[in-house]
Amino acid sequence: MLHRFRLTPFALALSLLTGPLQAAEPAPAKAELPLDELRTFAEVLDRIKSAYIEPIDDKTLLENAIKGMLSNLDPHSAYLEPQAFAELQESTSGEFGGLGIEVGMEDGFLKVISPIDDTPASKAGIQPGDLILKIDNQPTKGWSMMEAVEKLRGKPGSKVLLTLVREGGQPFDLPLQRAVIKVRSVKSQLLDDGYGLIRISQFQINTGDEVAKALSKLKRDNGKQPLKGLVLDLRNNPGGVLQAAVEVTDHFLSKGLIVYTEGRLANSELRFSADPEDASEGVPLVVLINGGSASASEIVAGALQDHRRAVLMGTDSFGKGSVQTILPLNNERALKLTTALYFTPKGRSIQAQGIVPDIEVARARVTREQDNEGIKEADLAGHLGNGNGQPDKPRRQDTRSPRPQDDDYQLSQALNLLKGLNITRQ
Repeated sequence: MLHRFRLTPFALALSLLTGPLQAAEPAPAKAELPLDELRTFAEVLDRIKSAYIEPIDDKTLLENAIKGMLSNLDPHSAYLEPQAFAELQESTSGEFGGLGIEVGMEDGFLKVISPIDDTPASKAGIQPGDLILKIDNQPTKGWSMMEAVEKLRGKPGSKVLLTLVREGGQPFDLPLQRAVIKVRSVKSQLLDDGYGLIRISQFQINTGDEVAKALSKLKRDNGKQPLKGLVLDLRNNPGGVLQAAVEVTDHFLSKGLIVYTEGRLANSELRFSADPEDASEGVPLVVLINGGSASASEIVAGALQDHRRAVLMGTDSFGKGSVQTILPLNNERALKLTTALYFTPKGRSIQAQGIVPDIEVARARVTREQDNEGIKEADLAGHLGNGNGQPDKPRRQDTRSPRPQDDDYQLSQALNLLKGLNITRQ
């Protein structure tokens, strides 16, 4: 049975790269205090207060000490002050002010994990893997994640200048204008007769329900006939709420483990399994992933791959397989603390490994050559008939409206694979 938990207000506080919300356990028996280290800490605090060039209050010093403790643990643990905590809550509600970039840290540099669909970042052509060297001419080297997010977000309509470098090339400046980021997590459409596409840009609280609605809509659009194949597009999806990832995966499975977590706390060990209902009706499935597919996206892709329910296509995923717990503190502050790791049904750890696709298809630009076939026999005046009573087939004029797969090489390859699978099944 699918392991479900009621979404509390804390669940809204999960960031786009976090895992399941977990309540803090009662504190274990207190260990002996490290008195020597505490004396050193008190001495440093006193020396700074008395000798630093400018007066600095105890509150600032202690908050900086807390930030230092967390920033040196891992890239995803952080101390959230009131504004950062509020922005974290906004992230999973699907609306906030900024550029629409999911970022991470790599060797002290700010790195783009993925741009979010239909945002200033994606429209400007920012790509996964881009390094943000400067924000408004201020070098980002050594910044914390919270400092970076604070600089990237801002009042809609305000402008910001990013200095980027891509794949070892030369740095370049990119001016952007902030906007209200309203993230629509699920989009769907028919790519071809009987073949559908579901695109998930991030995992929000309602994403599982939205995917169920998308599956029903695609069937209606296909004349209420079962689909011949489906592409689930998780490219540049930075993750989100774990429960949503579990629900989405469950729509494509009728049994078996989806994901489990392991950590030091007893209640950080969770197991999620599929229920018997298969909303997808067993439709042949291709899942697209790339280096911008992280966290919850990797949970979905890994589970469907382990159960051999889908063919994974694209490039290696990001490799973010750790679980962050939001622990509210007093004064509207919180800790975002890494407490566990995700594992796929077969026990694979996603952390720092990622998901390797079954078929590697790199990103490429699609260019179409002019049709050199020219005039066909059926175009010639006085041509003979078929002889079998079949109608003539003159040169076809392509009057179709543009389709997503026309300019998306990876998507077109996924569609071709589904068509091939459908032929072999007949």
